[in-house]
Amino acid sequence: MNIILLSGGSGKRLWPLSNDALSKQFLKLLENEKGEKESMVQRVYGQIEKVIGESNIVIATGKSQIDSIESQLPESVSVVTEPERRNTYPAILLACAYLKFIKKVDENEPVLVLPVDPYTEDSFFQTLKKMEQEIKKGQSNLVLMGIIPTEPSEKYGYIICEDDENEIKRVIKFQEKPTREKAVELLKQNAYWNSGVFGFKLGYIINLLNKEIENHSFEDVYNNFSNLTKNSFDYEVVEKAGSISMVPFEGQWMDLGTWDALSEEMPHQETGNVVCDNCHNTTIVNVENKPVVVLGIDDAVVVNSVEGVLVSNKNKTEELKKYVENLGDRPLYENRRWGKYKVVDHCDYEDGEKSLTKHLLIKEGKHISYQRHQHRREVWVVVDGEGELIVDGESRFVRRGDIVNIEKGQKHKITAITPLHIIETQIGDMLTEDDIERFE
Repeated sequence: MNIILLSGGSGKRLWPLSNDALSKQFLKLLENEKGEKESMVQRVYGQIEKVIGESNIVIATGKSQIDSIESQLPESVSVVTEPERRNTYPAILLACAYLKFIKKVDENEPVLVLPVDPYTEDSFFQTLKKMEQEIKKGQSNLVLMGIIPTEPSEKYGYIICEDDENEIKRVIKFQEKPTREKAVELLKQNAYWNSGVFGFKLGYIINLLNKEIENHSFEDVYNNFSNLTKNSFDYEVVEKAGSISMVPFEGQWMDLGTWDALSEEMPHQETGNVVCDNCHNTTIVNVENKPVVVLGIDDAVVVNSVEGVLVSNKNKTEELKKYVENLGDRPLYENRRWGKYKVVDHCDYEDGEKSLTKHLLIKEGKHISYQRHQHRREVWVVVDGEGELIVDGESRFVRRGDIVNIEKGQKHKITAITPLHIIETQIGDMLTEDDIERFE
């Protein structure tokens, strides 16, 4: 089965644990069957492996999420990186070009597109198989998955189908995120929630791509990504499609996009260094070393991380995004393919210089890229582990207690022989990720 997983999101709805680099789908707050912590994307990937088996999986994502994906999923998963954020329609066009030109998928083969983070049961992926069979029949341009609603929700779009007893429904029209009153009326018409799952033959999307730009290779599409229509797949394709079928799904399906919803599925209501007394229906997540004490608070979410502190009534967490939209764009915590880092301090000085201090963990056998900076120097203190350091081509061994000074313009790289903990202090007039020049 050819599957495109869409991995987007700004990381604001589960603040302060999520950020632009570590969106909700990468937070390890769930548990697998072995009792091990796992993220939403790991859960979905595991379900695909278990139910569908070997699949041709492509993840469409932005540059900021590549390291999180590569640190959580096997190397066999293909990742297509969007040059810029332009919504789901161009993202799917780019992923389909990758299937055609790089993976050499035949244009008559079915392709299924779904979000990377649905919280659902294994039968959901059995329904994907039904969709694949319907696509092969070729009776519709698009095949959707509809969810049987459990309430008149304003969070989802609705699919209205012909009123018949057939398992595969013919779609009449759509209603995007209605008011609650309208949602009540739609339920009376036996409408379904739109799950955001689409199926089609690859050639159907390639024909749309050909109308957008001239393309003879994946590079043609990638280099002209900014010229593709910036719109959602729902508005640009689904609403304009000539014929659409829908396969219903009757099982559990949830969007764990708010702290209220996520807390209902978390295995423990208290995580980390927490003291809680006389609280009811209160979820506390502490990922820092300092203790968090919560007394006599009901129906709340309390979250403490390096990014900030959240204290909210559970029924207000849906409104969180608008309050944290402008709190700062630079992530203070990131997973990287070589490990992870956390910002522990930052200062601005009167002479115009700044300092930024990070705690880096480099995994055994991994390394940061060979790089240099023009606007900052760095001081590294090795607090644990052993590694090989290269500065301007000169190699030396470093271990716990060693201090390394890296001046502006010096090329440098470090490889972890054992797990390597480093306190890195950057000092300069510009402390951004733009001030990195990488070398082979």
